Amino acid sequence: MKNRIKVFRAMQDMTQEDLANAIGVTRQTILAIEKGKYDPSLELAFKIARYFNVNIEEIFFYEGNARPK
Repeated sequence: MKNRIKVFRAMQDMTQEDLANAIGVTRQTILAIEKGKYDPSLELAFKIARYFNVNIEEIFFYEGNARPK
């Protein structure tokens, strides 16, 4: 899953630590999500989206090649 967390952070001049503190996770969690090494839980994805006051789909998107059967 890809994401635009870094873009949204930059628009608000936030560090990873700022966002982590705001939503109650560690900076390492934000780093891992931004680098695509960790997919957030649905709850965490909602927290991030709500923090930036946008829909989840504006931050997270799937670019897989698999098509539904």
